[in-house]
Amino acid sequence: MIKLWVWLFKFFGWKVTGEVPYHLKKCVVVVGPHTSFWDFMVGVPARAILGLESKYFIKSDLCKGPLGKLLIKLGAIPVDRKKNNTRLVDLAINEFNAREELIIAVTPEGTRSYSPKWKSGFWHIARGANIPIIMIGFCFKRKEVVIGDYFMPSDDKEADILKIKTYLSDFTGKHPEKGILKSEL
Repeated sequence: MIKLWVWLFKFFGWKVTGEVPYHLKKCVVVVGPHTSFWDFMVGVPARAILGLESKYFIKSDLCKGPLGKLLIKLGAIPVDRKKNNTRLVDLAINEFNAREELIIAVTPEGTRSYSPKWKSGFWHIARGANIPIIMIGFCFKRKEVVIGDYFMPSDDKEADILKIKTYLSDFTGKHPEKGILKSEL
């Protein structure tokens, strides 16, 4: 199935560019702009082309039945936040501490709708686990997934988030009006 997905990705003119820091065994990958379900449809074959075993957190309710099995095969880590009172940030840090290798992909907007204020959990995860953040942009206009720079989160959360927003603002999401507005940077 993944081979078909990769073939369709290429058939429709998509490509992956940039240098993957394969030496990083643990990191948070920030992907954006996140404006559509199609981001997932582009991200899965891009992940396969890059040979990355990235994971993502998802509500455990979505990981039931045949769809759930597929999502888990595609990298989902089910999280039942109701079952224990631990914050997702703490759960993620624990996952990083328990594994030799782990790449977690996140969409910091937290929604496919326009969101000027981002969720900052990804930053707290990277800081807490002492791991870098890699920036990856999805550009529907150019049909391109671009691997950007990576950096260690600093003591200044707002500056780090602005750095990521500035980078991702150069990419056009499936629905540009829901993406990152340069006027707000």
